Amino acid sequence: MLNIALFGPPGAGKGTQSEWLTKKYNLTYISTGDILREEINLGTPLGVQAKNIIEKGGLVSDELVIQIIENRITKKTDTNGFLFDGFPRTTVQCYILDGLLMNMNTSLTCMLSLEVPDDELVRRLKSRAQIGNRKDDNDDVIQFRLQEYYSKTVPVAKYYQDKGICYSIDGTGPIEDVQARLDTAVQKSLENRWVNIILFGYPGSGKGTQAKKMAEKYNLVYISTGKMLRKEIKDDTEIGRIAKPYMDKGMIVPDEIAIKLIEEKIQASPGSRGFIFKGFPRTIVQAYIVDAMLKKMNSSVTSAIELQVSPLEAMKRLAQRSKTDRSRLYDMDTETIVSRLEEYEQVTMLAQRFYEKRHLLQSVSGDGNEDEVFKNICNQIDITLRQAL
Repeated sequence: MLNIALFGPPGAGKGTQSEWLTKKYNLTYISTGDILREEINLGTPLGVQAKNIIEKGGLVSDELVIQIIENRITKKTDTNGFLFDGFPRTTVQCYILDGLLMNMNTSLTCMLSLEVPDDELVRRLKSRAQIGNRKDDNDDVIQFRLQEYYSKTVPVAKYYQDKGICYSIDGTGPIEDVQARLDTAVQKSLENRWVNIILFGYPGSGKGTQAKKMAEKYNLVYISTGKMLRKEIKDDTEIGRIAKPYMDKGMIVPDEIAIKLIEEKIQASPGSRGFIFKGFPRTIVQAYIVDAMLKKMNSSVTSAIELQVSPLEAMKRLAQRSKTDRSRLYDMDTETIVSRLEEYEQVTMLAQRFYEKRHLLQSVSGDGNEDEVFKNICNQIDITLRQAL
């Protein structure tokens, strides 16, 4: 999803530019001001409660706002994303919005802040009051609303600046010029979005080979817990000594070991635009762990891809690999191979369903030569990325 918060003082042109942005990117428009005015006109209990506050230029309570926003966005399950106008207005509301979007398995893409000098804002608001006969645009209310904005709302910009997704936009000049600046900022934010892919498949399905190629093509960091653990074992580290008995039998190592290695890999990749995870998660618990790791970076799983091969084909490939210099100790024993395939069916497929329920899982045939499989994977990823934007 593409989710935008349009930010700026009263009179900055948020309403005009929101209309353009929603059409340009096919977004669902969410304006707390419009929704509240609609409730007031209908005379609903919510409207009666909000009427006096809005006419005085005040901010309605967070409890009231969250009910309105949640009711609107949760009904839009087929949308390409949301444009929020007039929300969030406080740092508390920033946290609220993060939580609401997280429940929908998405997050805010960018915050666009329209910057306009105060004298121009006052001129625009007075002109709007005369044309639209809006009671909330008289002199006293204008000054009060600007004071409210600067004292309470400006810290919202810092909240998103700290996340690296706040863009200041010059809101003066012809409308078309402002739109061009907004469009440039949105495109830049899309370029900076993280892409995180989970790769599933039977042992022997070709995950390692394809994950490396995917990481190179999409400029992502390849995270293979198996590869990292084998290095720890080779270096005879404390982690390696703990992990070796598990690895020798093709078993899942304790989660705390994998977490430590993955976090170290992530911290060592500050310039990354995302990750390819291979070999983790293998359980539902690990799927939640990945969510938490990515959430710390204001990111999430973009897609989970299953490389589909039959169990028999997987066994054949593992047997062939055992005769090469890429062999693993657990490739040598038929009983261990069967045990690993059973573990995948009984445990890891549950983790796959975790992503399937969130509409993130795609299946790609792992049959065919290396290049054919890679082409099919890339086609699926490209489709997913276009839909995400």
